[in-house]
Amino acid sequence: MNKVIKTLLGVILIVQGTLIKANATPPQQQYYELKVYHVKTQNQQDRLDKYLKDAYMPALHKKGLGNVGVFKTLEQDTDKRVYVVAAFTSLAQIEKIETGLMQDKEYLDAGKDYLDAAYNEQPYTRMETIVLKAFPKWPVYTVPQLTANKADRIYELRSYESPTEKLNINKVKMFNDGGETVLFNRLKFNAVFYAEVLAGSHMPNLMYMTTFENKADRDKHWETFSNDPEWKTLVAKPEYQHNVSKADIIFLHPAEYSDF
Repeated sequence: MNKVIKTLLGVILIVQGTLIKANATPPQQQYYELKVYHVKTQNQQDRLDKYLKDAYMPALHKKGLGNVGVFKTLEQDTDKRVYVVAAFTSLAQIEKIETGLMQDKEYLDAGKDYLDAAYNEQPYTRMETIVLKAFPKWPVYTVPQLTANKADRIYELRSYESPTEKLNINKVKMFNDGGETVLFNRLKFNAVFYAEVLAGSHMPNLMYMTTFENKADRDKHWETFSNDPEWKTLVAKPEYQHNVSKADIIFLHPAEYSDF
């Protein structure tokens, strides 16, 4: 086979590969369940840790859910919270798995201390559940590629509230069509998810989680982001003005037993 034929075949294969990718079905947008446990005492924290580690996470793993994240607020944060996030293929799957837990004997036995807690010895002060749907431009959960010890890592969870539903749609569009997710990816923010909130206590809003080796790494990334010409152009566009009324920034570190 001469060089010309080899070159032509190589071009054909490249074109075929490009066409296959172009016509491939995009990944289905996942749904996320984000549970937030508010705790006040060390006893509550210990009981919750035992439940999540020995009962809840193994039960989710058994049902086919991998990469369940468990995160805690930093030591200096006076409002102690534990965040648990898992990815699902549909809203129906969330309901099916949550309902199925109460028929799982292994789960019930392993979680007995938590599940059968007395009314005056509750393992948390309050809990809340937030349901989200992944952005089209970031349709699936991504496990961050970090090398630092878990104790040093910083996971940054952000919630952007909007004045109205329409302005929330506009902010979601800014992330997708405007290219904000692409910018974060280019600057290596190690995002886990970007999603719109379907049910929660601060609607209308969107949430996303980015990850860093440590606090200094986080600060450096955000400084680079703020000075990036692409961001300055995007944030100045008239069509994306006034679409965020409040931004909550929550710094977290992964529990030792978290999947990532």
